[in-house]
Amino acid sequence: MASITLKAQREKSLLRRHPWIFSGAIAKVHGSPHTGESVDILGADGKWYGRGAFSPHSQITVRVWTFNREEEVSPALFRSRLLRAVESRRYLLGKNDTDAYRLVNSESDGIPGLIVDHYGDFIVCQFLSAGTEFWKQTIINQLTELIPNTGIYERSDVSVRKKEGMPEHTGLLTGQEPPELVEIREGPYRFLVDIRHGHKTGFYLDQRDNRAIVAEYARNTEVLNCFSYTGGFTVAALKAGASSAINIESSAEALELGLRNVKLNGLDEAKVNNMEGDVFTIMRQYRDAGRRFDTIVLDPPKFAGSRGQLMRACRGYKDINLLAIKLLRPGGILFTFSCSGLVDKELFQKIVADASLDAGREAQIIRWLSQATDHPTSLNFPEGSYLKGLVCRIW
Repeated sequence: MASITLKAQREKSLLRRHPWIFSGAIAKVHGSPHTGESVDILGADGKWYGRGAFSPHSQITVRVWTFNREEEVSPALFRSRLLRAVESRRYLLGKNDTDAYRLVNSESDGIPGLIVDHYGDFIVCQFLSAGTEFWKQTIINQLTELIPNTGIYERSDVSVRKKEGMPEHTGLLTGQEPPELVEIREGPYRFLVDIRHGHKTGFYLDQRDNRAIVAEYARNTEVLNCFSYTGGFTVAALKAGASSAINIESSAEALELGLRNVKLNGLDEAKVNNMEGDVFTIMRQYRDAGRRFDTIVLDPPKFAGSRGQLMRACRGYKDINLLAIKLLRPGGILFTFSCSGLVDKELFQKIVADASLDAGREAQIIRWLSQATDHPTSLNFPEGSYLKGLVCRIW
C-alpha cells in the first residue's frame, strides 16, 4: 500500500482522531496512489497513525478511514459503518411519524464524504470525496442489501466535488427512477419533495426538529418566512394556528411547491402570500412601508463557502438580522439560522447581538437550535456542527 509521511509535529490532529489531513501537513508521498485509493499515514518518525483516502487535487489530501492498524479498507469496513449508521437511526426507523431522515452523515458516521438520505421508498446519495467515489459501487450494493428501497438516486451535483477533481453527477444508481415528486411524512406534516432537482438532496431534513419548535410559537401570529424554499416552516406555523404567513423566495418553482404543500396538509391557502424575489430587497420594502410581524424565520443559504468569504458573510448575516429585528413587533419572535460552518456559535451570536444594537432593540435568547438528531456530530469532528440557530424575543 502507498503511504504518506507527515511533517514533524503534524500528527497532533490525528491523535485527537480528526479525520482530515491537509496538503500542507504532508512531507512526502510514497508510491503512486491513484485518486481515492487508500494510503497509510506515517509520522515524521515513521510511526503509523491511520489509513485514509488519497485526494491529490484537494487541500484535504487525505480523509481518514480508520485509526486501527488491523482494520483494512475493504467492503467489510463499509458494511460495518453503514450498519452502525442505520442502527443509530433505529429510533426513527421504528417510528411511524416520519419516513424521511438522514441515514449517513459523512465524517460523523465514519464515512467521510458520504451523505445518504431516505425519502419514503427512495434513497438519495451524495458522493462528495474521492474516497467515496472510489468505493461508490460497493456502497451502492450494500445500501441495496441493508435498506429496503424502490430506487437509489445520486445527487452529487455540488461544487465541493470540483475541489476533489471530480465532475458533478446526478442520476439513477439502481432500481426505479423516482417520480417528479415524492411525498414524505414528518410528524403531523406531509411534504412533496423533488429529490432529482431540489436543494441539497431535495429537502431540508436537518430542520425537522426546528419546524416543530416554530410551531410552538406560531399560534395566532403573523409569520414572515424568509428564504422559504418549499414552505416547511410555513406549513408548521399554519398547522399550529398562525393567522397568516408570507413566503419570500427567489424561486417561483419552490414557491409553487410550497403552496402545494399547504394544500396537501389541508390548510387554508388564502392565509399564504408568496413573494418571489430578493429577500433583502423585499424586507427593506416592508421596513420602509412600516410593515410589522409577530414571528420571522430567517433560514438563508450558506453565505460563507471559504475563509475568504467570511467577512462578507458576516455582513450579510448582520444585514438580514437587522432588517428582521426592525420588522418585528415588540415581544415578537425571531428564528434565525446560519448553515455556514465557518460561522461558529459565538460569532453568530455576536452578529445577531450587533444587529439588535444597531436596530435600537433589546433581544433575549430563548433557546439555541441545531441540526436534527439524525445529523449527529462526532466529538472529534466539530466541523460537523454546521447548522446553528437562535430563538430570540425582540423588545
